[in-house]
Amino acid sequence: MLKVNNLNKMFKKTMAVNGISFTLNKGDVVGLLGPNGAGKSTTMKMIAGLLRKDYGDIEMDGINNNLLKAKSKFTYIPEVPELYEMLTVKEHLHFIADAYDIDNWEEKATKLFKRYDLYDKQDKLAKELSKGMKQKVSICCGLLPEPELYLFDEPMIGLDPKAIRETKLIFKELSDQGKTIFVSTHLLDSIENLCHRVLVMKNGRIIADGDVKSLKNKLSNGKGSLEELFLEVTKDE
Repeated sequence: MLKVNNLNKMFKKTMAVNGISFTLNKGDVVGLLGPNGAGKSTTMKMIAGLLRKDYGDIEMDGINNNLLKAKSKFTYIPEVPELYEMLTVKEHLHFIADAYDIDNWEEKATKLFKRYDLYDKQDKLAKELSKGMKQKVSICCGLLPEPELYLFDEPMIGLDPKAIRETKLIFKELSDQGKTIFVSTHLLDSIENLCHRVLVMKNGRIIADGDVKSLKNKLSNGKGSLEELFLEVTKDE
């Protein structure tokens, strides 16, 4: 579903992403882990086409990610929700529905509102919402088109426990439907039991790639948590 080959990005004299390559298959839930400055968000933004790559190839279902046909195959939920201050919650989803030509959008939106406790907030302007509610609206906007690939950049930050639980359930439901989920996060315990595989980045490179169990067995004889595994593979030499 997603193929990244020899991807590079430099900011001035800093190599933010250094020749990374990986492939995600349909139905995969893959975590992108790494310390601050590892290149995770830069990678996500290049895949989404929001940041121009210096070199490399990105394909979605065999289509170049910059082509319009590829844009309809994925959704991107950023770390910091960017909403239109003078649009209501419902108007945001109406906007997305028009952009993606979605039928029966109101029925789908209502289900999402109920899952994320936004049903009674539909007529509130974005500028009136808390950060957590803005994040919920951003997630709902990303889920509404029901694409094949979902790019989540730190989706759990700012969410309350119920919203985190709903998001985890949605990840599993989407995976069962054959959808692909690529999620960047620092909240390791929130994805340990969700991800089929993790990629660990450090200094712009992928330094570990595999399923959690295999990586644990390789590094610590199967003992410890995902957090301990992460600290082990990212520690300074």
